Amino acid sequence: MKIIKVASCLLSPFPWVLVKVTTDEGLVGIGEAYHGAGVHQIVVDQRLTNALIGEDPRNVDKLFKDMQRRMSASGFYQGAVMSAISGIEMALWDIAGQTTGVPIWQLLGGKFRDRIRVYNDCHAGDTDSIDTWVAKAKEVESRGFDAIKFDIDPLPDQRDRYNRGISNDHIAYYIDVATALREGLDSNTDLLIDGHWKHSPTDILQVAKAYESLDLYWLEDPIPPENIDAMARLTNATSTPICTGENFYTAHGFRDLVEKQAADIISPDLAKAGGLLEGRKIADLADLYYIPFCPHNICGPVGTMAVTHVCAAVPNFQLLEFHHLDNEVWSGLLIEQDLIQDGHIDVTTRPGLGVTLNIDAAQTACVDDLGFFEG
Repeated sequence: MKIIKVASCLLSPFPWVLVKVTTDEGLVGIGEAYHGAGVHQIVVDQRLTNALIGEDPRNVDKLFKDMQRRMSASGFYQGAVMSAISGIEMALWDIAGQTTGVPIWQLLGGKFRDRIRVYNDCHAGDTDSIDTWVAKAKEVESRGFDAIKFDIDPLPDQRDRYNRGISNDHIAYYIDVATALREGLDSNTDLLIDGHWKHSPTDILQVAKAYESLDLYWLEDPIPPENIDAMARLTNATSTPICTGENFYTAHGFRDLVEKQAADIISPDLAKAGGLLEGRKIADLADLYYIPFCPHNICGPVGTMAVTHVCAAVPNFQLLEFHHLDNEVWSGLLIEQDLIQDGHIDVTTRPGLGVTLNIDAAQTACVDDLGFFEG
């Protein structure tokens, strides 16, 4: 079996990037790359496809290394390049699973669980009124989610967005919002708060300290994650669990974060961190330090279902992110419907990725087709 074609397409209104790998035996693998400027074009760049055409798609790890090597020789293989590689890697696993007649999780070592717990990212309330935050939380909870996340991004009149400072009134607002959410939700519904890297350590620590009595599941990305020592100091200064990881690439990118235990929970995005096997490696690294694995995920249903195979196959998985409640495009992209039930996704037992792309829906949503719908 040989690869004969690699293709991609860009969807709208959310810029999901679908990847397709075709073999000379007619098998087709589907994956999804993290969105970003030019990612769908990088997928079909000859520097990547030359490492794939004519190769056996079942040699997934070898081809992953070959793609890295080709792009590092050109200067870089993180960012948009690693997103493209990640989407291709998912499609290769889809082919490998179809060829052997087993789901991808079986090829990753078998499964620890039959259902994947999903948390819904609500972003924020419809207005600054705390009542709208609580109303949204209760509405999502009523639809079966027992883990819910909200963002606490800086408000427009923040003191100075460049120095990451937070005014006293805004610190109080962030505390009041989370307190009202916690009180409004069922005691067994987990509450997560996301800071989006936009705060100074001294200011956000005041918020984290106040959150300690709320038993949050985590406070995500309270400060920029690049300074691992600063992350470690913040993590060690509060009992509020700290989560980060969506902007790191490959297991190498997570090494210092994990070894210094600079976060209580890690959240790699497998659609840009290196794909499914690299996700398994990241989870295993974290598990050596008893750190939970909770993938960041803003993918469409293709990438979301791909990530569930890793979530099933590693012991330290806890939560998977979901962003697109009531998104008709998300809901229609697969033949399989209603994938999320009571805040969980059932682990598929079908070969490969285990789901089927709705070609008509994908073609309707497509705004740039780079050979995806040919043949």
